[in-house]
Amino acid sequence: MSVLVTGGAGYIGSHMVWQLLDAGERVVVLDNLVTGFDWAVAPEAQMRRGDIADEVMVRSLIDEHGVDAIIHFAGSVVVPDSVADPLAYYLNNTVRSRALIAAAVASGVRHFIFSSTAAVYGTPTQAPVTENVQLKPESPYGRSKLMTEMMLADTAAAHDFRYVALRYFNVAGADPKGRTGQSTRGATHLIKVACETALGKRPSMSIYGTDYATPDGTCVRDYIHVSDLVAAHSSAVAHLRVGGKSMVANCGYGRGYSVFEVVEAVKAVSGRDFPVVIAGRRPGDPAAVVADPALIMSEFGWKPRHDDLRGIVESALAWENALTRRNRRD
Repeated sequence: MSVLVTGGAGYIGSHMVWQLLDAGERVVVLDNLVTGFDWAVAPEAQMRRGDIADEVMVRSLIDEHGVDAIIHFAGSVVVPDSVADPLAYYLNNTVRSRALIAAAVASGVRHFIFSSTAAVYGTPTQAPVTENVQLKPESPYGRSKLMTEMMLADTAAAHDFRYVALRYFNVAGADPKGRTGQSTRGATHLIKVACETALGKRPSMSIYGTDYATPDGTCVRDYIHVSDLVAAHSSAVAHLRVGGKSMVANCGYGRGYSVFEVVEAVKAVSGRDFPVVIAGRRPGDPAAVVADPALIMSEFGWKPRHDDLRGIVESALAWENALTRRNRRD
């Protein structure tokens, strides 16, 4: 049997592919390469360039490779972009996910892992936030992901189909073995942006809003190392394969860091100061979002191995340097 990874040439997806291969799984990658990179896909994986909305092609891929589980990363992820162009996000994140789910059901794939987001919570009424709080997404990005969660729940009620929706908090860092990392040009992830600025790839970076109701006025987020995140996905696959129930679960550490704290950590690890511009708030950004990871720990036995901001930054900087060398060769 094989695992189909959609968006497997992207940041998180490429880490997932390596993790699955390390565990002895057979892996098939489906990616349209709009934001991903074919060189980021482990050579042992089977790679197909295509659109998840092509149900005929997806069903053929499932049948050809004996796929028994799908891990779905493909989608758009920038909150301000979703506010500016909501229909693009509903198309890419919701409509195309519906087609992928339909292909899975038609082909008899019973196990589905979905890349959801803490953006479904909006500004939480409690901290840390548990999975059973009221969902109030504040951006089309968050709503597009919540709609897919709803489709999965309805599909599981109607068919022999089970799923796990993992609600990511802020993913950061890179593969400790240096095989892959965040490589997208113009990325908006805070740690990626700060590392690029520290290395002179950007003349400066911006902090959006210093008047939030947080200890230092900047947004507070729960940063999870990408290696811990993909390990959670593997645990979710194992959970479903042994007959585990459908569920949603937070992926975070339960501790938040402010934007100022992250910037200072990058300066300390890199040993470089760099210009920081204070700008106004961005639309759709809640003040503070921190996970309660108790459910995923109890249900899957998942335990973080990289819960250290300095270590996350070190791995991100190492990848940024490696990416510089790669781009020079290209």
